[in-house]
Amino acid sequence: MLAVALLFLGQFALYTYLRPFLETVTRVEVSTLALLLLITGGAGLLGTYVIGLVLRTRLYSVLLALPLAMAAVALSLTVFGHSLVAVGVLLAAWGLLGTAAPVGWWTWLSKVLPEDAEAGGGLMVAVIQLAIAAGATLGGALFDASGYRLTFAVAAAVLGASALVSATGQRGGH
Repeated sequence: MLAVALLFLGQFALYTYLRPFLETVTRVEVSTLALLLLITGGAGLLGTYVIGLVLRTRLYSVLLALPLAMAAVALSLTVFGHSLVAVGVLLAAWGLLGTAAPVGWWTWLSKVLPEDAEAGGGLMVAVIQLAIAAGATLGGALFDASGYRLTFAVAAAVLGASALVSATGQRGGH
């Protein structure tokens, strides 16, 4: 559950503040902003489909790889944030990864708690909601105080911590 909390905390520390990033760093107009968010959402649809194919054989490696890949995207946004094309590609990757991750964790839950999936699911929903709120709050405080670079770097670090906790849990059998 800690890995799940860190994943959503890191994800929403960044994602909640994409619009001000896109408006001030990438310098997009409203129509381009809408297109970039549509690309992110479309890639998310693809991510929910593709992850189902991968999870059948690679569940634990996916739970480790997704937050690491999201961290790489977060850091890449700080480097390539002024390039509209690069940002478009990175946001497509973010959408693909960000929607695949919850599917992976719900699959994990059904495997580790097959008899108590409902109770575990209730706990996981609570953890996710708390993490989203904490991530958005942390991201906002960082964005206001220091701008997008620190915000996205912290989001990447938290996502990396999610992968680390996931890896630790895999060694423990859960």
